[in-house]
Amino acid sequence: MSRILLVEDEELNRTLVRAVLARAEVAAVRDAEVLDATSLAAARERLGQEDVDLILLDMNLPDGNGLTLARELATQGMPAGRSKPVVVAVTASVLPQDRAAAIEAGCDGFLDKPYAAADLVETVARHLS
Repeated sequence: MSRILLVEDEELNRTLVRAVLARAEVAAVRDAEVLDATSLAAARERLGQEDVDLILLDMNLPDGNGLTLARELATQGMPAGRSKPVVVAVTASVLPQDRAAAIEAGCDGFLDKPYAAADLVETVARHLS
């Protein structure tokens, strides 16, 4: 079973993502375990304790920009024995330079807010396969 770390400070957004993933037609998405983190600090703590396959990373968090975490994972890697999870930036900033900054920071994908449920499922399915 895959594990997804949802780094999102808004409770409503976390609830919606969980509901969409739980109802997905793609079994790998529907059956994935979703872990929550509401800040960069919480995400770092979770990553230090848990093996994660995919991170859905909000860019605007209470303690900083999600790209900070993406850069850390790209440059510092994971603790011994763990592989780097796939990182998907999730943001309302949809300008070409925002996408470029996310990829440059080490993100593997980009999901624009607001997004359709089908786009979320497709993105997660593609990166979990």
